[in-house]
Amino acid sequence: MDQNIVIAAYLLVAGLFVYGLKMMAHYRTARRGNFVSAIGMAIAIVFTLLARDDSGVWAVSGKDGWTFVIIAAVIGSGVGLFLAVTVRMTGMPQMVAMFNGFGGLASALVVFSECFKHWGARGDSDPVHMSVAIGISTLIGWVTFWGSLVAFARLQEFLLSGRPTLFKFQKIVNFAALGAVILLIVLWGMFPAAKLLIIPIAVIASALGVMFTIPIGGADMPVIISLLNSYSGLAACATGFVLKNPGLIIAGSLVGSSGIVLTRIMCIGMNRSLVNVLFGGVGAIVVAPGGGAGGDKRVTSWTAEDAAMCLEDSSLVFIVPGYGMAVAQAQHAVKELSDLLEERGVQVKFGIHEVAGRMPGHMNVLLAEAEVPYEKLCDRSETNSELDRADAVIVLGANDVVNPAARHDKGSPIYGMPILDVDKARTVMVMKRTLNPGFAGIDNELFYQDNTAMVFGDGKKTISDIIAVLRQ
Repeated sequence: MDQNIVIAAYLLVAGLFVYGLKMMAHYRTARRGNFVSAIGMAIAIVFTLLARDDSGVWAVSGKDGWTFVIIAAVIGSGVGLFLAVTVRMTGMPQMVAMFNGFGGLASALVVFSECFKHWGARGDSDPVHMSVAIGISTLIGWVTFWGSLVAFARLQEFLLSGRPTLFKFQKIVNFAALGAVILLIVLWGMFPAAKLLIIPIAVIASALGVMFTIPIGGADMPVIISLLNSYSGLAACATGFVLKNPGLIIAGSLVGSSGIVLTRIMCIGMNRSLVNVLFGGVGAIVVAPGGGAGGDKRVTSWTAEDAAMCLEDSSLVFIVPGYGMAVAQAQHAVKELSDLLEERGVQVKFGIHEVAGRMPGHMNVLLAEAEVPYEKLCDRSETNSELDRADAVIVLGANDVVNPAARHDKGSPIYGMPILDVDKARTVMVMKRTLNPGFAGIDNELFYQDNTAMVFGDGKKTISDIIAVLRQ
């Protein structure tokens, strides 16, 4: 296929990607935006497979070449379909983390193959730039892969807990490893024929990916997932320069830049800098419930019957979901409760904090699965503007994002983080199994306030019990 036609196709693909991203910025058009972007990626793949390079060599040639392409496409499609059908919404953050990781791994393996199999044989006119591009793609790709594996393990609580893993001189070791990789890439740029330098770069980058991610606790996982997503895009972009593929450069740039924008949004949502997220170690020290300067603290405990009576007498109710709702798989029960209350003339809204859950938009996805109307989902600013007139708030599994300490306790690791001001409502019902702290590892002042009632138990069962009482 003529190279000009391929370039024109890539320009079309770029337009579809940008338009798809724009559509995904609003809940009403998000699904169509995803579909438009998928069409763009399909076009990019087809034209890449049918393209020829400057010397006239086909991207895929011969029977064996197409056989491998078809086998890979069938396997990849099968795995994707299997995951789409079997992975629960509670496992979505882990799956996104693995998607990011395998994106970085794909870029790293492609440039590794390019380095030892093709480069030199095709006579690159600028081996210095090629070696640097391969080195950068190797660095970002392996950091993304191993960092994503650590994120998966922490989210899944497989071998790692939700708390940060810290050790002495950790920052110094990390910066030393990063400096060593940069030095190796510079040396490779000075001596392009030294292809074996890709091996120590890959090894150190892999170690850096692990050490870069283990100090980050569960409280900061939404930020890290979006950052690793950006890294996977940057790795693909660097690989595009190695392969001289404009389509890959465009796609990688869009993923990288959108990931950075999302990371910034998440940092603003926690009122913390990215540096603080990466090196702050929030959640490393756990403050026991009821401890601290306040001494012994008492809570008000309610039953499902008490909660049902409160909800029946309310005009406006806010439901604030958190990761506990995802663990309990309570989203469908919450939808049933919402419908039941509205049948009785109670206005129900959902207050969504941007960093609730374990990935950006986690709560929105869960509630969408339960077919909660998008119009009922309120962001933090919308929720806070109405909480002072709310008769009741149900806090289901959320913790740090509703902790009043963020407003006044300068010694708290979450001080300054914008929160949902649920304590301003007339009554707050917190549904949790225990008084244990959240991901930030600190006690929640909300539990002990006069207008707060704790409804202990599994979130789904508690909501179901309240529904049963209301139906009586």
